[in-house]
Amino acid sequence: MHYDKMMEDALRGVVRQALESAARQGLRGDHHFYITFRTDAPGVTMPDHLRQKHPQEMTIVLQHQFRGLEVRPETFAVTLSFDGQQERLSVPFAAVSAFVDPSVQFGLQFPGALVEGAASDAGSIQAGAPADSAPEKPIETPAKVGDARVVALDAFRKK
Repeated sequence: MHYDKMMEDALRGVVRQALESAARQGLRGDHHFYITFRTDAPGVTMPDHLRQKHPQEMTIVLQHQFRGLEVRPETFAVTLSFDGQQERLSVPFAAVSAFVDPSVQFGLQFPGALVEGAASDAGSIQAGAPADSAPEKPIETPAKVGDARVVALDAFRKK
């Protein structure tokens, strides 16, 4: 039995359900999502200029300005604004390495999405914000945002 894989799949289902809810009803109240994903993972579709800026990992924020959120069993797709340009991203859930909703101090980390030995690129960006309000420096990665409780799956993996 591979309980670690079963647990990871179940927790990815939480991410899927949260995105499905946001696609149907929008984000209510203060809810917003930080989603970190491996840009070099199989199945990730994004513009080349964004992949060049973030060759390994990228964090997007779904809050006020996102469009066309579509959730499928294995992937999600969303249109965000980057430097005033609308860009479409498609991300397999298997590529997601972290998910945080800081409004309720909830977070999940998926170390299985990380490539062994690969260093994370420090360049996280805040997508979905107006170009004139883009941060000068990268936002914090979801694992460090506020006092969110992050569930790491390492404790359930064989050593």
